[in-house]
Amino acid sequence: MEKIEHTTVRTNGINMHVASIGAGPPVLFLHGFPELWYSWRHQLLSLSSLGYRCIAPDLRGFGDTDAPPSPTSYTAMHIVGDLIGLLDHLGIDQVFLVAHDWGAVMAWWFCLFRPDRVKALVNMSVAFSPRNPKRKPVDGFRALFGDDYYICRFQEPEEIEKDFDSIGTAAVMKRFLTSRSPKPPCIPKDRGVKSWAAPVTLPAWLTEEDLSYVVSKFSKSGFTGGLNYYRALNLTWELTGPWTGLQIKVPVKFIVGELDVTYNIPGVQDYIHKGGFKRDVPFLQEVVVMEGAAHFIAQEKPDEVSQHVYDFIKKF
Repeated sequence: MEKIEHTTVRTNGINMHVASIGAGPPVLFLHGFPELWYSWRHQLLSLSSLGYRCIAPDLRGFGDTDAPPSPTSYTAMHIVGDLIGLLDHLGIDQVFLVAHDWGAVMAWWFCLFRPDRVKALVNMSVAFSPRNPKRKPVDGFRALFGDDYYICRFQEPEEIEKDFDSIGTAAVMKRFLTSRSPKPPCIPKDRGVKSWAAPVTLPAWLTEEDLSYVVSKFSKSGFTGGLNYYRALNLTWELTGPWTGLQIKVPVKFIVGELDVTYNIPGVQDYIHKGGFKRDVPFLQEVVVMEGAAHFIAQEKPDEVSQHVYDFIKKF
């Protein structure tokens, strides 16, 4: 881990913290919520040892990267703009993208906006979701799961932050990172995040040292930056009308844990396995469902995930 270099890059109007290691074809790793570059620690070491230049930023709003206060600064345009600026700064023309959760959402947009900059994509957890011109995404989640669904509860500025503060950063992190329920995550207004079961012990893949690093960063930055991704969902929808109906035209491998909440949203498994996904992502080459794995697969199954990434990107 001490061989990983840490730098700050000025891009798209913000200062971005970037972890990197290795030399060779560049691989850009995009993390999710509530995470950091650190979620890719295993893959950085593994892929760099196999001859790749591994680059893992803290995305806008997270960790040691700047966190503009307004939710309107967190659209897909902003995040992809940050990443294009990062690649330009580093003098990189094309990358392999490896992404998870919110990083995966932004990787899909990256491929729609700038496919010329992507050699291939390994995406995890969140399958492509074509823009529905008739319904904003938050409205869709509300109709499907109700007002207590976590994405709906995250919409009101400062409301969920106060709820998180009531139990502390460490307790919030433990609840998020150790959840293995495939059911829709709901946060009842009367009980808040306290209603989520707190783990008695950490899983084998998450050490106290790992937890303390992530907690230290979120204790400093707060959760608002990450929550603003959810608050900008509908704004991204409003801005991306011109891309309605566009296919993802880069080679793709998709990996998901069978217990991941994203994989258990009604209709998603049919979409992935019965032709919809391949229709919208015509160069989809492989779908991997990891048995017994939950949401944070890059950390829970690090060796398998690193091997899956390597097996795919070495073809190009």
